[in-house]
Amino acid sequence: MEMKFGNFFFSAFAVLIVSGSLHAQVVIDKVAQSTMNFQLVSISPIASAMGDAYTAVGTGADAVFYDPAAMADLGDKTFNIAVDYTQWIADINYYAGAIAWNLKNYGAVGFSFLSVDYGTINGTSLNPLGGYIDNGPVSGVGAYSIGLTYSKYVNTQFMVGGNVRLVGQSLGSNNFINGMSTTNNVTKLAFDLGVKYQTMFNGFRFGMAIRNFSSDVKWQELNEQLPLTFTMGAAIDLLDFVDKNHDKGTGLTFAVDVLHSNSYSERVNVGMEYRMLGMLALRGGYQTNRDIQSWSAGIGLNTTVAGNDIQVNYSFSKITQSAFNNINRISVAMSF
Repeated sequence: MEMKFGNFFFSAFAVLIVSGSLHAQVVIDKVAQSTMNFQLVSISPIASAMGDAYTAVGTGADAVFYDPAAMADLGDKTFNIAVDYTQWIADINYYAGAIAWNLKNYGAVGFSFLSVDYGTINGTSLNPLGGYIDNGPVSGVGAYSIGLTYSKYVNTQFMVGGNVRLVGQSLGSNNFINGMSTTNNVTKLAFDLGVKYQTMFNGFRFGMAIRNFSSDVKWQELNEQLPLTFTMGAAIDLLDFVDKNHDKGTGLTFAVDVLHSNSYSERVNVGMEYRMLGMLALRGGYQTNRDIQSWSAGIGLNTTVAGNDIQVNYSFSKITQSAFNNINRISVAMSF
């Protein structure tokens, strides 16, 4: 019965993948015209350090931002909490967090949030005599996402899950020559779906996710789509080829993600992670088809205090354009 149930979900997800891919092909001429693209920024230093090749790697609370199915992978812990900070380009800062609650046979439920601080942005208006007028700092500019997640092991190897998120963005107001003004605020419901399958071969696992599925957003008279993204990822433990009996806290993971989006052409992310005795993790990755990003690296430290697992992670992402600073991310996670 469990296998039939799993096959049903897998088939349903495959239909969504094919249908969504066809839809994305139809609107391929709208590349770089999606809106609310703050949802494309990676917020986990674990994922970003591995070049965002994370769909098949992620587990627990942080996975809700990549493949919600993987949130069910909580081991024997009841709760997992993760808090993330991203120092983005142009003085933009991302604050994110998630909590996952393991309900054992009933699956896992989670709550997540994302807040974007755009810093100080000056507004302008048309000058009737020509040019623009500087109206000073715009108030209330920012973006956010609040989500609920459910995921479950269908059997001992197969997971399914999904997010329902309230997504909002405020871009201030427009002042017109006739003295009228309009606000640029929008709120939408967005949905994410994911599956993850763990095989019995050398730690090989793969996952698929659809993110940012929603109706169109209307800015003034222009209809735009959210950055709908389809991701397929796979990962394997290379150390298993050498020593299948190695310590479970030690491993060498190689991961690859392939992305298709209505916002850009196909991308490939590649990453690696070396874990030592469950205490130290060294990571590196590379992203293709990016305008300003290329390679990344990071480190993770794990310890146990009073039976609670505590993890601190950091990542550095190289920015290839000299006009922007490099990107730093840090997170703290706890399982208990």
